[in-house]
Amino acid sequence: MSKSILVTGGARSGKSAFAEGLVEAMGPQAVYVATAEAQDAEMAARIEAHRARRGDGWTTREAPLDLVGALDATDGAPRLVDCLTLWLSNLIFAERDWEVEGRALVEAVPRQSAPVVFVTNEVGSGIVPENALARAYRDAAGQLNQMIAAAVDDVYLTVSGIPVRVKPNDNAI
Repeated sequence: MSKSILVTGGARSGKSAFAEGLVEAMGPQAVYVATAEAQDAEMAARIEAHRARRGDGWTTREAPLDLVGALDATDGAPRLVDCLTLWLSNLIFAERDWEVEGRALVEAVPRQSAPVVFVTNEVGSGIVPENALARAYRDAAGQLNQMIAAAVDDVYLTVSGIPVRVKPNDNAI
């Protein structure tokens, strides 16, 4: 099984459940690196639903901003990072340079000795957002996803709960 994997797809496409299964197959002592923060009741309910689905076999490490630090601190166990697009929005709202942070994450991927699976949202497949902040976020998410996709061993796209492997592409030109 690959050392580093990116799982992408639309909202409610089955990304997280698929990624959880990948990490569970990688060995015991799985670590869930959570980038979400429960800032309202809806997000708190989503976080709780994810926790309930995973069960007690997981250790949770919260990393709304310091994702590289969390990966380095938990190396040794298979990790699931859920999700990069929430991490990106946290960085943007904290007025941190997401490109610098993204490059640091890209540099951290190959130095991990234990497997890591990243979950992200594919946000650029819809309409062009109406406002400048939403367009900037969409563009940043697309760029970050490309950076991480280039750094990992495998990429999966989930569509209606079905994972489709899109990297490595054995038919590359």
